[in-house]
Amino acid sequence: MSTNTTSTNGVDLATIAGLAEQYAADPEAAQSFWTARTQWTGGFRTATYARQHAPILTDEPEWLAGGDSAPNPVEHVLAALGSCLTVGYAAAAAVRGIELRSLEVEVKGTVDLRVFLGLAEGHAGYNQLEVTTYIDSDADAAQLEEGNTLERPVELEARLVKV
Repeated sequence: MSTNTTSTNGVDLATIAGLAEQYAADPEAAQSFWTARTQWTGGFRTATYARQHAPILTDEPEWLAGGDSAPNPVEHVLAALGSCLTVGYAAAAAVRGIELRSLEVEVKGTVDLRVFLGLAEGHAGYNQLEVTTYIDSDADAAQLEEGNTLERPVELEARLVKV
């Protein structure tokens, strides 16, 4: 993709510069809040709603007693993480004037299904995640690493409300 004064890698630099200026002057305004609401739709199917977009659907594969009508939740976690990292790399490159010819993030994870099935104690989520990023650019690796948006663990607070 070509670089000009208004866009790098398809990123609108004027909008990004305006946000940077606004948030430098008012750091409190930079704290954004996001929400999504997921509804169970029967079996292992769900529909998640975020902003005005069409629902994000999930289902388990047939070998896990699902209907295989959509990616399952753990696949969506991988997709969300990969998307977040991809946007982080693209944004960091664009604001630094680094052109990207291609960018792909592969995310793999391991889940112990014995916990999911109640056969073992533990956490039913991912035990480990592995991320590999493939970038084609003239920039050096140190410059490209600045786009990694997962430098630290994220605190998670989970609540159960019985209705």
